[in-house]
Amino acid sequence: MLAVNRTRVIKTTVVLIIAMIISVAVGQFLPSGIDWHESFRPASIALLAGQSPYSVETFYAAPWSLIPLLPLALLPEDFGRGLLFTVSILSFAVLARRLDAKPLAFAVFLLSPPVLHGLLNANIDWLAMLGFILPPQVGLFFVVIKPQVGLGLVVYWLVEAWRVGKFKRVVQVFAPVTLAGAVSILILGFWPFRFQNIIDYSSDFNASFWPASLPIGLTLIAASLHKEEPRFAVASSPCFSPHVVFHSYAGVLAALLPQTIETVTAVIGLWILVNIRAFTGG
Repeated sequence: MLAVNRTRVIKTTVVLIIAMIISVAVGQFLPSGIDWHESFRPASIALLAGQSPYSVETFYAAPWSLIPLLPLALLPEDFGRGLLFTVSILSFAVLARRLDAKPLAFAVFLLSPPVLHGLLNANIDWLAMLGFILPPQVGLFFVVIKPQVGLGLVVYWLVEAWRVGKFKRVVQVFAPVTLAGAVSILILGFWPFRFQNIIDYSSDFNASFWPASLPIGLTLIAASLHKEEPRFAVASSPCFSPHVVFHSYAGVLAALLPQTIETVTAVIGLWILVNIRAFTGG
């Protein structure tokens, strides 16, 4: 037993050392990460200072999205950005593993354009996507961080809760996040209204197909509820949002992970798209 514990400690220590090396290297050699530099780090610092995170013009997410970022905001910006990169990769890896991705699907997912785009921009789609593998009462806190990533799953969980236990079950599942949202609005103002601002702010790099995507989203939701398959609901989420940045499509890709051939095909298609856009300047 002692030998097993010692082996586990050694493995954990090695992983932590590797993670620190990666974090330092990323912080030194990669760009600062526009979303970390302009949004999440300033908002975290504002919160630590007792101010509203929404005093930062480019922060739009649910306020509890900053909780896991607070320790990183206390560090020098480049090292905090490096640690965020490492945590993001580990989170994507855990997500893929929990979604039963085979080794090939696992690898191409981590090397897919949306995942790499999110890592380079230092965004937090990974945090919203962790909600996919958590129980609904907890997962709701994660998926609502970015509605363009998790809105479809919210609808699925609502209908499933009604199916299982009607109004009582809906209250059990949705009361925690509803209460947290209400309290945050009382303290910070009606922050969900800020979503309109991000649509205007991101018009130059918005990758949403809304409203043309609405029929696709509704079809995916219907299929999800009919087959009782939440992955279809996950894939529908960007279809309902007027604002979707390219890296948020990692959530759609995650819905394919149990199917290796489909995942590989989608990633190949995404790389073809990226290269076409790069060569045509589109």
